[in-house]
Amino acid sequence: MHPAKVLLAAVVLATLGVTPGAAQQNLGAQGVEGEPNRLQQWLVPSPDLGPPSHALLFRPPGDGPFPLALIAHASTQNVLRRAQMPQPEYRALAAWLVARGFAVLVPERPGHGATGGKYLEDQGGCDEADYAKAGRSTADVIAAAMGFARKQSFIRTDGMVVIGHSAGGWGALALANEDPKHVAAIIAFAPGRGGRANDFPNQVCAPHTLIAAAGEFGKTARVPVTWLVAANDSYFAPAFSRQLADAFRNAGGKADFRVLGAYGSEGHWLPETEGGVKSAAGELDRALKPRMPNPVRKR
Repeated sequence: MHPAKVLLAAVVLATLGVTPGAAQQNLGAQGVEGEPNRLQQWLVPSPDLGPPSHALLFRPPGDGPFPLALIAHASTQNVLRRAQMPQPEYRALAAWLVARGFAVLVPERPGHGATGGKYLEDQGGCDEADYAKAGRSTADVIAAAMGFARKQSFIRTDGMVVIGHSAGGWGALALANEDPKHVAAIIAFAPGRGGRANDFPNQVCAPHTLIAAAGEFGKTARVPVTWLVAANDSYFAPAFSRQLADAFRNAGGKADFRVLGAYGSEGHWLPETEGGVKSAAGELDRALKPRMPNPVRKR
C-alpha cells in the first residue's frame, strides 16, 4: 500500500478507537516481574473489539492462589487529559493490599493513556448526562478484567474485592449487582461523575441525575459497599456524597458511609498517596478484615 494510504488508514483506525495490530497482541504478562511487590505489566481484555487494557499486577511472594483486589481508577471528560493520563498505579494502596495477602490488578480502562481506544464510559454533557449508562460501561470494563484474572492459576475464583476511586468507584457501584460469591466487597472512594463541573469546586454537573442513578444501582445491588470520602473532597463533598449513599441504600443497596479526615489540599486524591492510604487504613481494615487472608510474612 502507498505510504500516504497507510498513514490515512492509521488515522482512520485511531479515530475509530482501534489500534492496528491490537487483535494480535497476546493477553497476560508482558515482561518479567520487578519491584516493588513483583510489579509486572499485563494486558487484559476490554469488553469491546478495541485494544486490550494495559494493567499493572502486584502480588505477594509464593504461588498463591491469592484473592484478587482490583483497583478502578478515576477519569475525566476532558479528551486531552485522558490521552495524556499516565498509567494508573496506586502503588501505596497496592502495597497495603499485598501486605495483607491480596494480588492486586490495576487496569487502565479504554479511552485513557497508553491503552487508548474508544472512551466507553462517556457520560455526555450536563443537559443529557447519562450517569447510569456511564457507570455500567465502567462496570463492564472492570468485569472483563476480573473475568480474565479469575482464570489465572494464582488467583482464587472467590472473595474478590473491587476498590474504586471517583469514576472508578462509580463503576464499582454499578458492579454491586455481581454475585457475592465472586465479588465479596466493594470499597468506593468518593464515587461519582461530573464533579467539579467546569473546574469549579463543589459544583456537580446535573446532581439530581447523579443521585437518581445511585438509586438505580442500589435497586440491584447484592455486594456490600464501604463508601469513603475525605472531609475536604471538592469533587463530591461529604454532604453530597451522603445524599448519593442514601439514594443507593434507600433503593435496597448496602452501604457503610464513612467520612475520613481532611487530607492535603484536595481530599479527592487521598487513595493515590501513601499518606492518604495510611489515613484510611482503619476504615480499609474494617471493610476487609472479614475477607483478609493471612498476612504476608516478609522473607
